[in-house]
Amino acid sequence: MMNLRIQRPFTSTPRRQEGSVSVLMVIALVVMAMMAALALDGGHMMLNKTRLQNAVDAAALSGAKTLSQVTGGINSASSTRTASLNTLIQNANATGNSELATAVAGNAGAFAVVELASSVYGPFSYPGPTDAKYVRVSVPTYNLNGFFWSVAQLFNTDSLRTKAVAAIATAGPSPTSPCDLAPLMVCGDPTQYNPSTGMFWGFQFGDLKVLKTAAGNSSPIGPGNFQLLDFGSGGSQVREDLAGGGKVCRDVGQSVQTSPGNMVGPASQGLNTRFGIYNGPVSASDYPPDLVTTSSNPAITDDGTGPKYQGQVVTSNNGSLSAGGNAILDYNDWRTSVSTCVAGGSGCESNGVFERRMLKIVVGNCAGKQGGSTSIPVLGFGCYFVVQPMSGGGGDAEIFGQFVKECEGDNVAGPSPSTDSGPQIIQLYKTYLNGSGTPSTDS
Repeated sequence: MMNLRIQRPFTSTPRRQEGSVSVLMVIALVVMAMMAALALDGGHMMLNKTRLQNAVDAAALSGAKTLSQVTGGINSASSTRTASLNTLIQNANATGNSELATAVAGNAGAFAVVELASSVYGPFSYPGPTDAKYVRVSVPTYNLNGFFWSVAQLFNTDSLRTKAVAAIATAGPSPTSPCDLAPLMVCGDPTQYNPSTGMFWGFQFGDLKVLKTAAGNSSPIGPGNFQLLDFGSGGSQVREDLAGGGKVCRDVGQSVQTSPGNMVGPASQGLNTRFGIYNGPVSASDYPPDLVTTSSNPAITDDGTGPKYQGQVVTSNNGSLSAGGNAILDYNDWRTSVSTCVAGGSGCESNGVFERRMLKIVVGNCAGKQGGSTSIPVLGFGCYFVVQPMSGGGGDAEIFGQFVKECEGDNVAGPSPSTDSGPQIIQLYKTYLNGSGTPSTDS
């Protein structure tokens, strides 16, 4: 018989397929290892980018805060830069940031750049303009350890460059409605408001105003009023609010209620804590003094015809007070002294707090008001520097303050940079690299 040949399709033998499976397995393992390696390096980059950005944000905020305190001082720019870099070092030395600390290596000045500007949009430079308000801190390159980065570069040398991250942050003031208002009010003129000319409701920078009227002198609010506002339960509330413990918030367009009565004792006890003078139920632990508490002696008085110093009319010239050729310790003097001590000099109270002598006060529209307890619309808020302690009695129981365009606020920051007067709060802004154009992706 003829043997029939079984027909089979032509295929590779099992022996021939053994090597191809092993090759595919190796390739798959290599690809998976590469993906895991890149994921590890990528996660490492994201983690360090976040840590760096947090440190740079804090450095910018610290610099802007310090700049607000030392503006006008001789070394304001260097003091601002030092504060920013010190904050950066402190963050780098925090637990978990050992890699950042190694990169900074105690020389933050070589690691980060600090610049100042008068506008949030720049131009930024160092030492910056004399009227600088905004601080920018940037780290152009922070090189990182590459676990498997060098291996990946062998396969893709064009897009995978040195493993590094960068960060940039800008901080400065923004207007806010205050929540620590003093229970005082000054009357403003809504027709005399033009910030471009430095006019705010009829007030200009440095103008000396009576913030609380004394007995026997006429009040701008009407008979029986001494420019006090009703924020709570009588004298005890006045004492606490003038000491700085108040929590009253108001917004422009709302109204405030005046409070008839003089309340000399509670008012002086509260206000004078700002000068380190403690009488009545107030203490230094609750209400510390300002950084600088000095004031002119003899004091400014008012006989009902306006502020006088040694019998001469007090005048203001861009914040500098004088009377009959005699200089008076004023806001400009205080600012210089504070700048000096904050920058490491002498003259500051050991337990002092910045701007304790600054009051946030309602500016109201008093037109047509007839005295007594009355409701007055809020035009805005003025920052007033208290020039001297308040007398505890008699016809000299007044509070005098200089109008200052800006001061520290304590509420939520607004969305816009500082362009107006009043209380402000330091916040972070988008960093704009080209004027007011597109913000940086690293901010």
